[in-house]
Amino acid sequence: MPDAIPFATDAWIKRLGEECNNSETYRQAAKNWEGDLYVIVEPEGRLQQPVYMYIDLYHGQCRQAFVPADPATLTPEFYISGPVSVWKAIAEKKLDPMKALFTRQISLKGNMAKVMKNVKAANELVNCTTKFETEFPL
Repeated sequence: MPDAIPFATDAWIKRLGEECNNSETYRQAAKNWEGDLYVIVEPEGRLQQPVYMYIDLYHGQCRQAFVPADPATLTPEFYISGPVSVWKAIAEKKLDPMKALFTRQISLKGNMAKVMKNVKAANELVNCTTKFETEFPL
């Protein structure tokens, strides 16, 4: 996969943001969503340290997406964390993100009711991860 983007990198989260902005389906599904979040990738495989990827989603658009130099500088509304293998299963659509949450394969810090009202937006966000090749550090 020569064009694959390494997961848990600034390039990867930026590409996800671009795919969100290019997706009419995501834009419609997330038109009522307002909230920023950390996607926290827990160490596993070749990943030795946790990685915090920040993404600011607002009414179907990605306003910002990056890996901050210091995660303590931001306080997003949501923190979603899990190991590399679970993020890989979600990105490859082998695991539904809501099922991963309910079975505690990933954890959420933030307003669960807000997430439950926006399941379609969450699923379309995952669909955006399938628009490009990803290299997972496993």
